[in-house]
Amino acid sequence: MRLVLTTSKGIEDLAKAEVENLLSDLGVQFLVEEKPLGVEGRVFAEVGEAFYTDEKGRKRELSIATYLNENSRLLHRVILEIASERFEKIGEEEPEVALRRIEEFVSELPVERYIKVSESFAVRSFRKGEHKITSIDIARTVGKAIFERLEHFGSPKVNLDHPAVIFRAELVGDVFFLGIDTTGDSSLHKRPWRVYDHPAHLKASIANALIELAEPNGGSFIDPFCGSGTIPIELALRGYEGRIICLEKYRKHLRGAEMNALSAGVYDRMEFVLGDATRLSEYIESVDFAVSNLPYGLKIGRKSMIPRLYMDFFAELAKVLEKRGVFITTEKKAIEKAIEENGFDIKHHRLIGHGGLMVHTYVIE
Repeated sequence: MRLVLTTSKGIEDLAKAEVENLLSDLGVQFLVEEKPLGVEGRVFAEVGEAFYTDEKGRKRELSIATYLNENSRLLHRVILEIASERFEKIGEEEPEVALRRIEEFVSELPVERYIKVSESFAVRSFRKGEHKITSIDIARTVGKAIFERLEHFGSPKVNLDHPAVIFRAELVGDVFFLGIDTTGDSSLHKRPWRVYDHPAHLKASIANALIELAEPNGGSFIDPFCGSGTIPIELALRGYEGRIICLEKYRKHLRGAEMNALSAGVYDRMEFVLGDATRLSEYIESVDFAVSNLPYGLKIGRKSMIPRLYMDFFAELAKVLEKRGVFITTEKKAIEKAIEENGFDIKHHRLIGHGGLMVHTYVIE
């Protein structure tokens, strides 16, 4: 089985490690690769068969795709690969030429192995890069090629709203691939517990990436700009046994974080504090780990406020942080100055794709 797994750009290595850990628990043979064919935000996995014993003692095959959908915290989609191809210079070609190449490629693929004639299907497409064709063009072309091939085996059914099988066609740069989307129309990062939306909330997959970078090991943990609570809620859902604190300046968002925690079933595992992160030492004497999506852009209003806000916050953090902090922001100069002037060391830096931007992530001690 060949799987294409999607995640946020910049955390492919963390997603690869998570998938390897999950597959290791099953005792199956596997090969996992990040950025297959050079495509960012993707992880490739080739996995052998896995089995389990049901309640009647019968040996059953385990669906690896379902297992990853149910257990991953860093993935967005689990796609069963049908085929992939590099189309050189497809971005330079006129629409009819580019679409003809895609149609000819798909028409030769054995898509009938992945769908029963009685099942309805739809094509969902994704395109990124410089092309003269749109994602709608791709979906229409791939859908036509699949329909015409399936006609040789019966009467195919198209259902764009509620398909039984979702084919996913992606063109990223000059790399095209087709697969079966086992995740469905709602990405895994859209957690079912989210009943309150902060205007700039963090994807749950990225929240878990920040937690991985922090490596909390049972000590106290705080998100000093907790917003709607994504980071601490995801930590609590991992079964974390240390103290988990949500600090938020605005009552509306703190109430929203409480609502989300209740929905997630982890309310009693967390502490909710209404307070200002620039007065952090007034609320806690010490904390082992601090992880947060710092205010920037939509979250701040006036960007001119950011340098002073960061400087004041990291001055307070220096009074209480015992081990490690992980922070994400677009404001590189402001955060690096605040980190340096308050005596912290940057242990790791990376860029992560979030909300259409590549945001800076810092691990400090």
